[in-house]
This record gives sequence, C-alpha cells and structure tokens, in this order.
Amino acid sequence: MTTGGLPRDGRGDGLVEAYVSELDALLRGPARAKSRLIEEARDGLTETVAAHTEGEPYERAVRRAVAEFGSARELAESFQRELTIAQARHTARAVALSAPFLLACWFLVQRVGGPQDAVVPRTAHLLATHLATVAGVAVLLAAATLAATGTLARHLPVPHRLPLTVAWTGTTASISMAVATLALATASVLAENWPLTAAACALAAASHAVVAGSARACRRCAQLPSGEPVTL
Repeated sequence: MTTGGLPRDGRGDGLVEAYVSELDALLRGPARAKSRLIEEARDGLTETVAAHTEGEPYERAVRRAVAEFGSARELAESFQRELTIAQARHTARAVALSAPFLLACWFLVQRVGGPQDAVVPRTAHLLATHLATVAGVAVLLAAATLAATGTLARHLPVPHRLPLTVAWTGTTASISMAVATLALATASVLAENWPLTAAACALAAASHAVVAGSARACRRCAQLPSGEPVTL
C-alpha cells in the first residue's frame, strides 16, 4: 500500500489504528461529538505521519508522529473537556424539553381531570404538584446552562464544575419525574378522568427515562480527567 507515492507498512497502520482505538476507549460523551473528535485525531495523526515519510520507513514515521502527537491518554484529557460540555448541553436540553411537557400535562390533569375527594388520589396529586415544581426549577437551570455553554461561552470560559452541576440537576429532575409517575399512576386509579391522568403518567415515565440516561452519562463524563476550562 502507498500514501502519497510512498510505501506503507502494515505494522505502521496498526500503530495508527491502535492509537485511535485507545483514544476511542478513553473518551466518553455524545456519539456524534465523540465521532467527530476521533476523526479529527485520525486525520491529524495521518497528516503528521505524512510529514515524516520523506526518506524514512513508514513504520518509523508513524512512531515519530505518535511521539509528537502525545499519548492517547494525554490527548483524551484535552478532548474530554469538550465532550463533557457537549454531554452537559445534551442533558440540559433533555431537561428543558421534557419537563415542560410534563408540566403541561399536569396542568391539564388539574383543570380537566381533577381527582375525586378520596384521600389517596388527592394526596397523590398534591405530591405530584410539588414534584412538578422541582421539574420547573430544573428547566430554569437547564436554560441557564444552555446559555452559559452557548452564546456566553464565546466570551467567557465555561465554569469547570458546571457539567457536574448539570448532571445532578438532571438526576434530581429525573427522580422527581419517577416519583411523579408513581403519584399519577396512583391518582389515575380513582380519578374521574383516568385516561388523561394515565397519559400524563406515561409521559412522566418517558421523560424520566430520557433525562435519567442523559444525567447518568453526564455524571460519568464529569468524573473523568479533563483539561482546563475552555472558551468555545
């Protein structure tokens, strides 16, 4: 095989792919953003190899390029910060999009499908109302996060602990959605308009699944070593 008219060594190709594979295993974050960074690393390493293939074996050129590029772990630390911020935005977006639907359904349940006078459904509705308030606060924090990692990030560095804050905010919101699901499920049994309450229950369950998964991924990203805070 040849690159730019120069011979290629299969063992050298193996070094490049081993480097990329190790980098891929070290990184955590949204699949699309991670794939983009991996491709950037592969292209950059390939270009560096090409710069060293003048008059020396391909395998040796690869080794020199890897040495100049830095270890996969060192590169992963610089990439991970960007991926962690991307995951924080993903989690904030999940909260910002899921919670309002839950609040809207809860409003409809209160207005149209109010509970009977029985103690159980009344208590369940009261509990879900408080939990919906928690979800509403989480939406405001999510919106602030999207602003801090979006437009404002062009001028100010993103706070280093913001991703972890977003992760736990998302976790709190997902827990409130899970408990709201149980409360609405209880209320739907005795509610006058049980189909509407059951629909709100299903939406709360779906919202919990989306936000919980994203928040869990965000916690994992925030706990990984990363470089200094960045300005996007």
